[in-house]
Amino acid sequence: MTTEDTPCDDTLLKAALRGAALQGWTRASLSAIAADAGVSLAEVLRQYPTRAHVLWAWGRAIDRAVLAQGVTLDERESVRDRLFDLLMRRLDALAPDKEALRALLPTFGFDPWMAGAVAMGVSRSMALTLEAAGVGASGPAGHLKVKGLVLIYSHGVRVWLDDDSPDMARTMAALDKALDRADALAGSLFARSGGACCRGKSTDLAAAPEGV
Repeated sequence: MTTEDTPCDDTLLKAALRGAALQGWTRASLSAIAADAGVSLAEVLRQYPTRAHVLWAWGRAIDRAVLAQGVTLDERESVRDRLFDLLMRRLDALAPDKEALRALLPTFGFDPWMAGAVAMGVSRSMALTLEAAGVGASGPAGHLKVKGLVLIYSHGVRVWLDDDSPDMARTMAALDKALDRADALAGSLFARSGGACCRGKSTDLAAAPEGV
């Protein structure tokens, strides 16, 4: 696995994402990442033994950016609204690397192993998202909730990639609709509170309850 606190870790990650945006992920080799970052291939291999490790590091960086803001656990705000807010934060954090993500997604059909690695990382991130929103993500029931949120998030990402509006209105509407649909199907998964949540609030994640 990568060493997350290594000084040039961020430099290598940005080099990898630049390469993906400019050349497509299938051509963004580890040697190209090393050349772009100005370090040796040995250093790249020390931190990222495979390209999948680059993607996992990217996902962890986005997780930290999303969760660092904390989550407001106001009893007047439903779990469903917290999830909306957290998913929108995630897209905000991904915005600087939007072109890299555009380049990455079409390559999955040519690299099933890489697609599986990314799917595992996304599932981990969605489990963290559920936990931050106050939803248990362990056990059989938690596994189903994670799978459901992965589908919602994946749909939101695809809309977001084609949404160039300043307020991301299409993306917010798509996530809102998907969460409402999941709410209607699952019943107890998301509690209704009448519309999209307010963004920009924060509190200490340590105060989050473990259940719904």
